[in-house]
Amino acid sequence: MSLEDELLKQRLSRIREIEALGYRAYGQRFEFTHTVADILAGYGSKTAEELVPEVRVRVAGRLMTLRHMGKAGFAHLQQNGERLQIYVKKDAVGDRDFQLFKLLDIGDIIGVEGYLFRTRTGELSIHAEKLEFLSKTLLSMPEKWHGLEDVEIRYRQRYLDLIANPEVRKVFVTRARIVTSLRRQLEAKGFIEVETPMMQPLYGGAAARPFVTHHNTLDIDLYLRIAPELYLKRLVVGGMERVYEINRNFRNEGLSKNHNPEFTMLEFYQAYTDFRGLMDFSEELIGQVALEATGGHQVEFDGHQLDFSHFERYTMREALVHFWEGDGKPTVEEASDPEWLRGQSGKATPGEALTDLFERHAEHKLIQPTFVYDYPVETSPLSKQKPDDPTQVERFEVFAAGMEIGNAFTELNDPQEQRRRFEMQLAMRERGDEEAHQMDEDYVRALAYGMPPAGGEGIGIDRLTMILTGCRSIRDVILFPLLRPEGPIELVGLMRELDKL
Repeated sequence: MSLEDELLKQRLSRIREIEALGYRAYGQRFEFTHTVADILAGYGSKTAEELVPEVRVRVAGRLMTLRHMGKAGFAHLQQNGERLQIYVKKDAVGDRDFQLFKLLDIGDIIGVEGYLFRTRTGELSIHAEKLEFLSKTLLSMPEKWHGLEDVEIRYRQRYLDLIANPEVRKVFVTRARIVTSLRRQLEAKGFIEVETPMMQPLYGGAAARPFVTHHNTLDIDLYLRIAPELYLKRLVVGGMERVYEINRNFRNEGLSKNHNPEFTMLEFYQAYTDFRGLMDFSEELIGQVALEATGGHQVEFDGHQLDFSHFERYTMREALVHFWEGDGKPTVEEASDPEWLRGQSGKATPGEALTDLFERHAEHKLIQPTFVYDYPVETSPLSKQKPDDPTQVERFEVFAAGMEIGNAFTELNDPQEQRRRFEMQLAMRERGDEEAHQMDEDYVRALAYGMPPAGGEGIGIDRLTMILTGCRSIRDVILFPLLRPEGPIELVGLMRELDKL
């Protein structure tokens, strides 16, 4: 039997000893008066003299350290990422509770009742007068000095990661603040939160490969949505002039530090505005998110100081020229020339070539918050063309830390032009582009009833969270990222065998 197996056996036997003392090993309500965070916030600065008369508390948490000293001992309770020391003395808690204390393992969850005091070293602590046993841990915690460092285990066993690495919890608290700020700001502007289908008979709204599933009763294939865009714009047609959805999207594409097949987007649509109106609103929206989530407009990411109080603005052609390094740097006029573009890229059309060159030469250099606008029509099938240049559309993307974090455009609301764009995309599919858009005839029909001029935008919650928390991998900001199957865990069989002893 391995060391881990032996530890499991010992802890299962301790359950019987704990129950013999009259405690329940699992499942007991505990009425607390404070959280650990409450105590640290309210009394962390108090001196020993200021803790008199007694400040009585009842608190629960997980044991993260244990130190026995004859007829007394110390431990640290952890709750919501915060730790507080407890002092347990046999004379104060009595024989039964002290016997329980000697049977505890790191990782067990207990309740403590007592009063606050400061130890001789000055540490704020609870002088325990009563212990309650709340839940037994059967598996050992990560080694206390190094925490949980194995990245694969951290992602796969996020529950253990949150226990062992309290700073991880702060990332997801910040993520929650980001979502809260977005909701608050949008609702203050009159937007209504809605829900659209996650299983769709026809996928659309983005250039991506879908996941396919099957509905047994209807005997039809369905697609997990790659974007909610076309459904949200149907609502704009129906008179819901400001709508938004914080949605899960699914794209059957590769994994990287910036990509997860399942991810979270904010998408919102506003009637009677355009891409320039959304650009101004986005600068305000994202800047305020940074302020509310982190306490300021400036954040550090990968050695760079990013300032969300101001966004740079370039056309795609200007960005290509500005950030081009090395020989052959083009002028804006050359970046507008179809022949030059074809000569620099193997793509089939000038617009696809411009996008390809931008992605290769400029995108990763957009460190400070930046808007890049005026995109080629070939890569923007749902955007309205520029009146003075039909080869381009009224579209922008938001970049920071070398990543795209948002995409927006003036919505195409001409049903005939939308039909032509879909047909252009179908031609691209015939040339082998698996991510080109499909024909959505019902969406064309919706536009035929008349959609007001509108702007729409999508913002990636995961990437925005990465930047505002300093995380370099998208897996660090998704609680349960997609991983390869783990293989046999072999815990259940061992527990079954030990249950017979």
